[in-house]
Amino acid sequence: MRVSTLLAPLCLSVCAVTIAVMLTACAPARPPACRATVFEGSRFTVCTLDTSRDTVRLLAKDRKGVALRSFSAAKSMLGSRARAVRFAMNGGMFSPSGEPIGLYVENGRTLKPANTNAGPGNFHLMPNGIFSVDGDGVVHVETTGTFLSRGATPRWATQSGPMLVIEGVLHPAFQDDGPSRLARNGVGARGARIAVFVISDDPVSFGKFARLFRDDLGCANALFLDGTVSSLWSPELNRKDAGAPLGPIVVALRRT
Repeated sequence: MRVSTLLAPLCLSVCAVTIAVMLTACAPARPPACRATVFEGSRFTVCTLDTSRDTVRLLAKDRKGVALRSFSAAKSMLGSRARAVRFAMNGGMFSPSGEPIGLYVENGRTLKPANTNAGPGNFHLMPNGIFSVDGDGVVHVETTGTFLSRGATPRWATQSGPMLVIEGVLHPAFQDDGPSRLARNGVGARGARIAVFVISDDPVSFGKFARLFRDDLGCANALFLDGTVSSLWSPELNRKDAGAPLGPIVVALRRT
């Protein structure tokens, strides 16, 4: 009786551990963050951020205030959290020194105000727009005007331009498949907590890139992040682009 009494808690503990291991083994594997796809004959890599399971960070400078400019520098700044990176992309227009040229909000602090000035280049091809994430994880991709009119107070935000898709309609300045063909990247919103980041692996036009978001990925709103410097860091794909110096960087991290 004495031996049985001592063994009972041990048996219960072993059974509990066994059940936990079995449940973990039976749990469905999470799909990769990034996947390859082909649309209208061109290759793309699509990466999905789900804020119900991931956290997002925007990075631009290190702790000394020096612009990061690369994924390697971002990895160093993240430290041990770099092991949780699902993917990262360049995230918004910037000056030659790497400074954001539009709205930039980092962990609730507005480090750059929204830029509503007229000017040359893609950023000023109106309407431009803002990607943001609220404190409760709700994601937004919207025109700058819409963002400002609703008095948003996001935890994370970056401004770029032009908008690719606006409430299901392609940007009015785009040709169906214009002659400008570049590697491009952008972000679209699909539901309250899903943001879809895309980088083209072939040079593509604005028109084709926008249609990908609307017609293939189901995004009613999508924003151009950049061309030429477009870069992806995907540990799962063993990919860390190291081309032109970057500006702000969007990072998706697994929750710990």
